[in-house]
Amino acid sequence: VFAHNGDLSSFSPTNSKQHPLLTSKSYKNTYNPVGQTDSEAVFCFILNSLRDMFDTLPTLPLLYEAIKKLCDEITDSDDDPIFNFLFTCGQHVQFVYSWPGARPGSSVWNGLHYTVREPPFKMTSLVDCNYSIDFSENTLDDRISVIATKPLTTNENWIEVKKGELILFDEGLPYIGAAQCCEVEEKGHGLKSTVLPHDKGLVRDW
Repeated sequence: VFAHNGDLSSFSPTNSKQHPLLTSKSYKNTYNPVGQTDSEAVFCFILNSLRDMFDTLPTLPLLYEAIKKLCDEITDSDDDPIFNFLFTCGQHVQFVYSWPGARPGSSVWNGLHYTVREPPFKMTSLVDCNYSIDFSENTLDDRISVIATKPLTTNENWIEVKKGELILFDEGLPYIGAAQCCEVEEKGHGLKSTVLPHDKGLVRDW
């Protein structure tokens, strides 16, 4: 699953065929956009790049580094990019990336925020209406992270994702950097596939 909130003008339908990142790559375009949006074009670019980088299933630290490198390339090659996304890979793995900004003529700031919701749950008030929710009555005894463009509640600790920051979420907790991703890998929450073999030799001393 790939959910994108942003604006990448160089990945627009009129520009994407001439995009330097797309024309300079020697890989086969296995994944191609069906529609005409920058979201589809950049998603296919990421998928094709990852397919070209790995012929075995990477560990989470290696995957983190690869996605971060691609994000840096994308934002460096675009004028005034806005690039926020959620990217899930399997049962456990969810990456969140933010390069925030405002579209021309708009005062709306497009970024990403998250809050970790865990026991003991409490009464929470919504930002945009006079309504409160008692999560102790409506939530299972579990920990989750809520990710949104802007804070949704007034009395929870919302953290804005830093510009250019890539975060791996697992079991409701954020992990930043390849070294922290090792903790998730060691829990057995790495990638799984019935097609690609897992190369256990691709583990560095993080």
